[in-house]
Amino acid sequence: MVRQNNSPTCYLTDSESLFLESLKVDSIRILGTGSHVPPKRLTNLDLGKIGLDTTDEWIRKRTGVGERRIADSDVTAADLGCAASQKALEAAGLTAKDIDLIIMATITPDTCCPSAANWLQAKLDAPQAVTFDVTAACSGFIFGLNIAEQYLKNKTYQRVLVVASEIMTRTLNWKDRSTCILWGDGSGAAILSLGADGPQILSTHIHTDGASGQNLLLPGGGSKTTPISHESVDQGLHTLNMIEASLSFRVAVRHFIGAINEALEFNNLNVDDVNWFIPHQANNRMFQNIAKSLKIPFERFYLTLQKYGNISSASCAISLDEAIRDGSIQADDLICLPVFGGGLTWGSALIRW
Repeated sequence: MVRQNNSPTCYLTDSESLFLESLKVDSIRILGTGSHVPPKRLTNLDLGKIGLDTTDEWIRKRTGVGERRIADSDVTAADLGCAASQKALEAAGLTAKDIDLIIMATITPDTCCPSAANWLQAKLDAPQAVTFDVTAACSGFIFGLNIAEQYLKNKTYQRVLVVASEIMTRTLNWKDRSTCILWGDGSGAAILSLGADGPQILSTHIHTDGASGQNLLLPGGGSKTTPISHESVDQGLHTLNMIEASLSFRVAVRHFIGAINEALEFNNLNVDDVNWFIPHQANNRMFQNIAKSLKIPFERFYLTLQKYGNISSASCAISLDEAIRDGSIQADDLICLPVFGGGLTWGSALIRW
């Protein structure tokens, strides 16, 4: 179909043309993505075998999770991040020596000091890169993209590697079925740069609410509960706690919807323009509620929850990479990545492929 244009011819001055071209060149572009999950699977049936009072049907109905990946005891978050980063570098046609900045989102770092990003830098052999961690729980990947965007727009760095990597299974109380059924391990990565070609990050948006941080809490290990003692371990302070699951569910739905609407309004788009919603992989029922509220087909949510569980900051990064590699994302698709996590944290990114 040929679209007719009856508007009068408009001629741009040289300065206006240069300005529009500069906007195109100075856009945040995705050069490549990668992801990695450990080979070991832990199915819902396996959880029943280790004595947890649950069934495959009960877990699937309430969460959508069918299985999750478990890292071997000698594998760290930086190890998983390294594997995902190497795939992203390969996709971008770059080497680790081409990276100026490494931002690693994680709440399960190899060590508190040095940062997981430092360990990752050493594993990649990228001594020229500046490295640091971001702690934003399940929203970490979007926070990392937002930080990268600022450095790139200011032209402080030219190429930024954003990695989200978690080993959540080491934070769990395996006798608490309300939490241990949800989580898994894995990593996702993306390389960003300024340019005129390739998938464009149209905008990123981030928010926090520290006053509500107790809703999803990992209290042990910080200065509040160190040194670690028999008492702190016995009290379960070193495992992840969801203080009030039903409240967290309602709050998460509200913030997911708000983050989606914020990204669309900022870019003067509407929900029907979005081809794929690739959210933090939290809960199937949550996304069904969101789809119903926004009046969009549930099929437009790209989900990996059923095979990987919730991998905190890495979830939407892994899902984005898989959607690219399996061909779900096509040229000119509009993709929205909404996230919500402990802290509380939430946000979104909007990408034109």
